[in-house]
Formats: sequence, C-alpha cells, structure tokens
Amino acid sequence: MDYRKKFIVAPDKKLRLSEIDPAGTPDQKSEAGAADLTEDYRHRLAQLQTLLYAENKRALLIVLQAMDAGGKDGTISHVMRCMNPQGVSVARFETPTPEEQAHDFLWRVHIKVPRRSQVGVFNRSHYEEVLITRVHKLIDKETCRSRYAQIRDFESELLDNGTHILKFFLHISKEEQLARFAQRLEDPQRNWKISEADYTEREFWDAYMDAYEEAMSATSTKDAPWFVIPSNHKWFRNLAISQIVAETMVDFGMKYPKPSVDLAKIRRDYHTAVTEADGKKKRKT
Repeated sequence: MDYRKKFIVAPDKKLRLSEIDPAGTPDQKSEAGAADLTEDYRHRLAQLQTLLYAENKRALLIVLQAMDAGGKDGTISHVMRCMNPQGVSVARFETPTPEEQAHDFLWRVHIKVPRRSQVGVFNRSHYEEVLITRVHKLIDKETCRSRYAQIRDFESELLDNGTHILKFFLHISKEEQLARFAQRLEDPQRNWKISEADYTEREFWDAYMDAYEEAMSATSTKDAPWFVIPSNHKWFRNLAISQIVAETMVDFGMKYPKPSVDLAKIRRDYHTAVTEADGKKKRKT
C-alpha cells in the first residue's frame, strides 16, 4: 500500500480526524508481519541519507506534531536511528523565551531549518503557534488565519531554496493517551516525563482536534503535505513514516556527484605503488 496516498491531507479539503481510526493498521495484520518491511525501509533510508549528503543540493525537514504521549520521541528514536547522526539535527520547540517573543513567531524556527545535505526533525514546531495559542485563546481567529498564510509562504520559501518538507500528525486516541500516561507512572525510567499539564490539557482534547483539523486543512500543500498517521500501534506508525520518507526521498531523483579528481590517474599511481612495494619485499627476502 502507498501510505503517501492513504494518509495525505488533501490540499483544499476539510480534514475530519473523527473519520480516521487511530488504531488502524490498513494492510498489516501484526507487528511481526511488518517487522521485515520496516527494516527494509530503514535500510533504504540509510542509503538515501548518504546520497543526500553526497549530492549536497537539498535538505529534508520532517515535522512531527502530536498530542502529549503521541510518540514524537519514539518516532525519532525508531525511524531516524538508521541514519548517520552527523547528518541529522533535531530541534525541539518549548515555550518561547522573552527573546523569541520579541520577534515574529517564525523567527526562532528559521534558524533551526536544516542546511543543505542534512535531514532536520522538528519535535513540535511552528505549528504550536496555531494550536496551543488557539486552544487557549492567546490569539484570535483573524490572527490565526494570518499565521496560516505566513506558514504557507514560509514553507514555500524553504522549498524554493532546496528544503523539502514532510509533516506528520501522530494520531492517537484519548484512551491510548491515558494508557501511555499510566505506563509512565509505572516505569521509573519514564517518571520524569510526567507533568501536571499532561492531565489538565486533556480537558481541551476536542478543542485541540478542531485546531489540528483546521491547521492541517489550511496548510497541507502539494509541496509541503501533511500526513495523518494512525499511531495507537507504534510499530505501524514506524512502518508508515519510514515508507513515506523513503519513497519521497527516492522521488528527489538524487545522484552521486562526479569525482573531482582523475580516477584513472589515481588507479595507475596506486598500482605503481603496489608494484614497487612488492618488488622491495622480494628483494629483502
């Protein structure tokens, strides 16, 4: 199945998250059955990242958004681990600092965009400024619509300069979120992730779903698409995202650059050096 076609948010079409099953695994029956396929895509991603680095003509920006416990950290760990860390950057956007608040809302984002040859991952992103700000009424509807337009222009500018963009909403159910919170309570190694906001923000679940629907409907474009990934099952989330990223990178049509040196001469010099070394060894014996 082509997950790009299955999960894309069609431009200029109203998204309804209630119509997408967060526990869905469309063409996969089990984690075991999907394991080899996921590993194949990871292997391809490793090769494609090397090609991206060598070509040095473009960058890839992967945007991850989700409700708390939606799986952003897990996606980075399981999908991106196949890549060379020298070519991957991860940016996390927390509450804006006073310095950041003194600038336009995209100022702090632009400086985190990956440079050419790199893969960049945003763990949360500029979309927080049309999500949490809208839910908690920190901006009005007119400002929100204005920001949608600014985001579309910003992402278009990035593409014009060689940065390709893939945006993923990790779609979990409210029940799954609560189950993951319970796991954090029981696991000493994950206790540190717990905050009071995890639970208080659940009161705004429906408002967040409305905000996500509107934001993705307004900003999913042909060149910077949104994908809604059913994410109750982490293994399926990893498979779907791995496939979408890999197939998108294949479509870049990347090629290794031509050598900047005379390979024939280097080969001749190498063989000459080997021959001379062998001659010296024979004379010594």
